[in-house]
Amino acid sequence: MRVGHPADTLRHRMTRQVFPQNVIAVIWDFDKTLIPGYMQAPLFDHYGIDAAEFWAEADGLVDFYRSRGHDLVATDTLYLNWMLTYVRHGRMPGLDNRLLRELGGRLHFYEGIPEFLANLKKDVESRFAEHHIHVEHYVISSGLRQMILGSAVAPMLDGVWGCEFAEEVPEPGYLESSSPRLFSPDTTEIREVIYTIDNTTKTRAIFEINKGTNKNPAIDVNASIPHEDRRIPFPNMVYVADGPSDVPVFSIVKQNGGRTYAVYRPGSEAEFAQTKRLLEQGRVHAFGPADYTEGSQTALWITHTVEEIAERIVADRERALAERLGPPPGHLAD
Repeated sequence: MRVGHPADTLRHRMTRQVFPQNVIAVIWDFDKTLIPGYMQAPLFDHYGIDAAEFWAEADGLVDFYRSRGHDLVATDTLYLNWMLTYVRHGRMPGLDNRLLRELGGRLHFYEGIPEFLANLKKDVESRFAEHHIHVEHYVISSGLRQMILGSAVAPMLDGVWGCEFAEEVPEPGYLESSSPRLFSPDTTEIREVIYTIDNTTKTRAIFEINKGTNKNPAIDVNASIPHEDRRIPFPNMVYVADGPSDVPVFSIVKQNGGRTYAVYRPGSEAEFAQTKRLLEQGRVHAFGPADYTEGSQTALWITHTVEEIAERIVADRERALAERLGPPPGHLAD
């Protein structure tokens, strides 16, 4: 019988590993994190809509529905239905997903974006090429996914969670027909909300990244998966966002060993104070201005944090290898 060599045991254990856990995820909020304001601005400009009026009406829907006996209202995503109301009443004629993606190309980013995202990927993959460590960028936003996909950062992103509209809506009985009738198929406009992300369900997206559901749909996000079998462990995550609405994700990432960073609009005393409170409350590890140019405080913090994670991955691997192989044989003294 062949006696197993320690290296055989190592190979056996490594082949049983579901994911190599060599990915570092930098996860971004979008509005007021990567861009100075809200992404809907180009949409309002395109249709000549007063943004302040639209948001006042959208925000007012909470009290409107509650005054009519609706105790449960999705406050973060009501604006999506208000957009559909604008479309139905001719305030946004012809608004479809193609136009949303096109308008995403008009978004203006904070200084240093999108170059910083590309450079961070390139630098880490070059420095740690021997260990096959790489960076993936994700956006999780309660904004419009198609606009993000049409923006300048899209080529650098490995996944986007955002709100989605459908243009084609089937009529009742559509399952019984090979050519189902569609509701108002004569015009192409968004007609129905089919996916939403709000400030609390952002945490679900975090777990999808953590468990690898986004890369392998066969993995259910609610499945119980040992931490050593998850694609991107929480300690391999960095979450960057702008404010109190991101507290649920800040908490999940930070409590599980990931790193968190809050940004504020450069020169804004109010936003500075807001992010400072997040630090004082223990929500984030650090904060700084939303300036991602080379050498800036925020670019340096994110870069150094990602490199520290990469170095820790390498150290963990080398320690595990040494533990599994054991010390080499040596001569015994008489």
